Amino acid sequence: MKVLIIAPHPDDEVLGCGGSIKKWTKEGNEVYLCVVTKAYAPDWTEEYIENKKKEVDKSAKVLGIQKVFFLNLPTVKLDTIGQKEINDAMTRCVEQVKPEVLYIPHRGDLNKDHRIVFESALVVSRTKPNSSIKKVLSYETLSETEWGVQTIKKMADVFLPNMYIDISDTVKDKLEAMKCYKSELKEFPHPRSLKGITVLSEKRGMEAGLKNAEAFMVVKEIIQ
Repeated sequence: MKVLIIAPHPDDEVLGCGGSIKKWTKEGNEVYLCVVTKAYAPDWTEEYIENKKKEVDKSAKVLGIQKVFFLNLPTVKLDTIGQKEINDAMTRCVEQVKPEVLYIPHRGDLNKDHRIVFESALVVSRTKPNSSIKKVLSYETLSETEWGVQTIKKMADVFLPNMYIDISDTVKDKLEAMKCYKSELKEFPHPRSLKGITVLSEKRGMEAGLKNAEAFMVVKEIIQ
């Protein structure tokens, strides 16, 4: 099975799917990562920008990700770019990987980049003849999904999981992968902390009768 994770920013893939990614790669599946945005000067230092790619690569190695694609679009500025440019960049990645399963951010997240990526991912993955994509799911991102509740205008924007993946055996790998993102980690009680990640995995686990879990919303599934 080929799986593609689309992450608006580096670390979104770990927060949303880290335990699941390790589970899939341990089972011999091919997992690819598409990082949509990149930091830029002078808002970020050249050292920060160079270090970010190293963090992505190091984290991807921990999880066993086959290859990382960098679209290098400006972070927190996707709303200044034409949607066609975003769609085209994402399409090229999808056409190269030909994934069967696509994981995308939640449509109601606080960060506008997440919402734009969600919309573009829907365009890229819409049903058409000979498409490799059979399932599309959205993941939750700590400090984006739960804070997005303030911007919700309709029920479709609420993250209501209807699928859970057992990560009881890989939650430690998820934490190790997140440790690679030293520039993003916060101290508890910030949700984007190691303890915050653990607490959420336990909460989602309890919802599904598991020790630890990651939660998702099924956006589309084709059964043949």
